[in-house]
Amino acid sequence: MTSSMTAFARKQADFPWGSLIWEIRSVNHRYLEPAFRLPEQFRHIETGLRDLLRSNLSRGKIEAQLKFQPDASESGSIPINEPLLAQLAKAIAQVESQADNTASPSPLEILKWPGIIQEQEQDARELEQQSLALFKATLTILSEHRAREGAELKAAVESRLAAIEVIIADIRASLPDILAAQQNRLREQISGLAQEVESGRLEQELVLVMQKADIAEELDRLEAHVKEIRHVLSRKEPVGRRLDFLMQELNREANTICSKAVVTETTLNAVELKVLIEQMREQVQNIE
Repeated sequence: MTSSMTAFARKQADFPWGSLIWEIRSVNHRYLEPAFRLPEQFRHIETGLRDLLRSNLSRGKIEAQLKFQPDASESGSIPINEPLLAQLAKAIAQVESQADNTASPSPLEILKWPGIIQEQEQDARELEQQSLALFKATLTILSEHRAREGAELKAAVESRLAAIEVIIADIRASLPDILAAQQNRLREQISGLAQEVESGRLEQELVLVMQKADIAEELDRLEAHVKEIRHVLSRKEPVGRRLDFLMQELNREANTICSKAVVTETTLNAVELKVLIEQMREQVQNIE
């Protein structure tokens, strides 16, 4: 399945303790290059996020941002370790009863005592699990968007492949007449020298000139490349790099045809080939 590297996905999940929002944006890039923007309390999950990303995508510059919005009613309360607070109060009272001129600690100082404010370990685990699950769901949406965009890119490439095949067929159909006309023209141009040049040598020179003007092999390679591109587009794995290489091969053959052209019609066809190949190359740059 052909996938694009350009897409955007956003997904939000609401819980009693607040909301999680993932936004993932991807653009074309030669390799997979992820960048995460996470709230401080989520920094420890970045390794897991990268693993999920690598298991779903192979190319693209990825920007992923997690937003955490705690529930307002929950954020106003501080969980107190009441058994520890009772023990601490008892210890303070005992010290005050046995020592003179001791100042009682302030409430703020008591809150700073290790363990008085309880760590919400269960909530932290749930935050981690839910954020990873939501990231995976958002990745699925992103992949679906990339697949839809990829289908459009595939259709655009295939339409240009069809146009290239038409041009190849036109050139191939006219090639015998072009070569015959070129041969006659060459014979006429050197007819005045025919008496001064050995006939065998003259024929050898004509053969060499006609071989240089013959573009049948280039047309054969163009057709082979078109066939291979269609085959690559049908693969399930990422194909962008392979397609980029094939675009270079197509362009090389088009340049050769242009350099060998002996009539204006072939030159124009070669130019049109180069235009179609460049259009495909631009599309292929965005294929994963």
